[in-house]
Amino acid sequence: MRQLLFGSQQGIAGMVYGTIVVMGAIAAGSDGEAEPWQLATFAAGTVLVLWLAHVYSHSLAETINAGRRLDRSELFDVMRRELPIPLAAVAPVAALVLGAVDIMRETAAIRLALGIGLATLVLQGVRYAGVEGFSRVGTIVAVLVNLSLGLVIVALEAALAH
Repeated sequence: MRQLLFGSQQGIAGMVYGTIVVMGAIAAGSDGEAEPWQLATFAAGTVLVLWLAHVYSHSLAETINAGRRLDRSELFDVMRRELPIPLAAVAPVAALVLGAVDIMRETAAIRLALGIGLATLVLQGVRYAGVEGFSRVGTIVAVLVNLSLGLVIVALEAALAH
């Protein structure tokens, strides 16, 4: 379950990318009129389209590098490697669905979905700091930088959507 929510060591890039895409989609769609079903659909659809683009582009690159068409198992390997991108959407979209089916208030569901994204970015900053062997202060700085960069990108996504 932890891997589903926060990714594996090998999939950290896809998890961060997917998280930022999902948060951007939610922020862009949260104009006060969008309902949780719409936000869930928009976020899931956006991340799936971008996942397919990644699978396509990486498969194309690997085909060219190999000088031949990829076989089925090689294509599935590419799909598996890029899987953290859509997996990053699972928990935030689930939170939005809770709002859509009236288990939570809509605003609480949106806040929870964005909070899950923020928690994911914080965790990835902590993981990075651990690999680098940072001190406690260094870890805090790494987390703040990771969180800040993620939020700036989300804000840019939302601004471009409006």
